[in-house]
Formats: sequence, structure tokens, C-alpha cells
Amino acid sequence: MTIGIINGPNLNLLGRRDPEIYGKETFEDTLTELKKNFTDITIQYFQTNSEGEIIDIIQNLNCDSNCAGIILNPGAYAHYSYAIADAIADSMVPVVEVHISNIHAREEFRAKSVTAREADAVLTGFGRDGYKLAINYLIGSQS
Repeated sequence: MTIGIINGPNLNLLGRRDPEIYGKETFEDTLTELKKNFTDITIQYFQTNSEGEIIDIIQNLNCDSNCAGIILNPGAYAHYSYAIADAIADSMVPVVEVHISNIHAREEFRAKSVTAREADAVLTGFGRDGYKLAINYLIGSQS
């Protein structure tokens, strides 16, 4: 079973970017922990600052017969990318949208996610644990 994790723009800066909001760990630290905790799953990790690449990755994961689901942190694209929302809507596997911070407790423009409407589930404000919760959800959806 494969689960794809896609992190969008500026998430390559985790550990340095706004540590009071996003924490001091890099995403590689989080990925190492996830792989240690979920040894039965192949985690494919992608990070890109490009909207088109996110769409391409979603579409490619949909062609992978082993893919059980996608965890997507679209970053700022969550607030305005109808193209990513369309890719999620067309997904043949479940998509869980994850935000490290509580987007509803931040600036007003962050409170609305156009991509969340198409996701199967949304986790916001759980910190890095949101990725673990999303994996557990996707594992449970396979039962």
C-alpha cells in the first residue's frame, strides 16, 4: 500500500519559516517519524512550490494501482487554486487535506479553503500530527 504526501509552496522551509506557527522541525524529521511508525506503508513524498506540479502529482498518484490515498497540504494554494480543487475532485483515491496550523484562527483570507471542499477529509491545527491522523484515516478507509 502506498500513500502519497504532497506539500505545497513554502513548506520546504519548515523548521525555518515561522517556527512559532509551524514548529522547529524540518519536514524530513516528520517524514522519518512517519516511516518509522507506519512500516507497512510505502510513503511517497513530494514537495513543490508549483501549482501545476501539484496537479501532475495528484494525477500520477491516481494512476498508481497501489496508491491508497493522498495527503495534501496545498499551502497558500488552498485559498485560491480552483485548478488543484478540480484535480482533487477528479481523484479516484481519497484525498485528505492537512494544514499544520489552524487556518481558521489566522488571517481572514486563510480561513477559506477552496480545495477542502473537494477533499474527503480535512485536518487543520493538529500540527505535524495531522499527517499521522491522515494516514490512519486512509488506512481505515481501506477496510
